[in-house]
Amino acid sequence: MELLTTRRLLLRPFTEADAEAVYAYASHPEVGPPAGWNPHKSPEESLEVIRTIFRPSGALAVVLKESGRLVGSAGFVGKHEPSLGLPSEEIGYSLARDLWGQGLIPEAVAEILRYGFASQGYTALWAAYYRDNVKSRRVMEKCGMTPRFSRMEEVPQLGTEWEAHYLAITRAEWQALQ
Repeated sequence: MELLTTRRLLLRPFTEADAEAVYAYASHPEVGPPAGWNPHKSPEESLEVIRTIFRPSGALAVVLKESGRLVGSAGFVGKHEPSLGLPSEEIGYSLARDLWGQGLIPEAVAEILRYGFASQGYTALWAAYYRDNVKSRRVMEKCGMTPRFSRMEEVPQLGTEWEAHYLAITRAEWQALQ
């Protein structure tokens, strides 16, 4: 995936040199569990996530333009959801706890939507949130996604089962918002 920019952010491919920065935000106990993953225990674990999840899926590092600080991830996470009935791709994201509430992830996701529809030709893009993860739901809503369905799902890393809520936006819906 290419470099994307917004008013405040650079969205760029992850490199192995990003492991310490990923660990810095992904080790916080409030960041991963609402999304179904455990806090990272070491920079080595973060490096493994870069190698096995972020780079293969094309997820991008979210970097603050002003400071150059890597503060999260956003992008396609490589899962197709056939029940949407459309060629589609999942969007995932995470953000350092100290930056919540500043609109950074909605800004990043809006650019991912633009790229997916305008450059990649997707007909729909979607995201899902677990249980009561209101912050994640608000990101989706701010970007024009609307509810499609909910279902119970296993959350393997946390050893539990939670209700997952799926929201999506079609290319036509996105274009109407532009």
